Amino acid sequence: MATRPFVLLSVATSVDGHIDDASPERLLLSNSADFDRVDQVRAESDAILIGGNTLRSDNPRLLVNNEKRRANRIAAGKPEYPLKVTISASGDLSRNLKFWHFGDKKVVYTTDSAAAKLREELNGLADVVSTGESVDFGALLDDLAARGVERLMVEGGGQIHTQFLSQGLVDEIHLAVAPLLVGDADAPRFLYPADYPGGSTRRMRLLGTEAVGDVVLLRYAPKEELV
Repeated sequence: MATRPFVLLSVATSVDGHIDDASPERLLLSNSADFDRVDQVRAESDAILIGGNTLRSDNPRLLVNNEKRRANRIAAGKPEYPLKVTISASGDLSRNLKFWHFGDKKVVYTTDSAAAKLREELNGLADVVSTGESVDFGALLDDLAARGVERLMVEGGGQIHTQFLSQGLVDEIHLAVAPLLVGDADAPRFLYPADYPGGSTRRMRLLGTEAVGDVVLLRYAPKEELV
């Protein structure tokens, strides 16, 4: 079996830990310099993953936007765009979402009960892979490895971040903290309650810090404990 991909979890949050507010419009937490940094990280990845809830709420294209970075990928023998990946246990994903109509190849991981519905709805727009009665994140990584993915960038949302971290599947976290306070209990969060490896006393190793305009980027290695 091929080695599972290196999993990089990328997120921007407010100071109080939210990834959006509760309004209908998406809250832009990053600044232009940080969006450009994220574009570079995307360009360095073999695949980019977001959850089905984020697809429905934000309707992103999820692309490498910089033309030179795409050209560099091609020069390196890679596809112009990374593989785009999403997860949906319910299978409630419309074929009209922008995600399916931009970029290169796409794959969606789902459940046995939702796979047929998704295949009918998407009708060739993406590979549909069932991992059983529930979405198995380990099986997802094994399947991506078999597709040649060595580096996976996970962009959320909160439930997806929580699953990857609570199952001990994340190799690196890029946490961009914006100088904002959302203050709304109903707003989506970066992480939710879960049984995280090591519990509340385990300290992850800090890989680095960087000021990106008014945003602070923190890089952590969740699998490496501070000793």
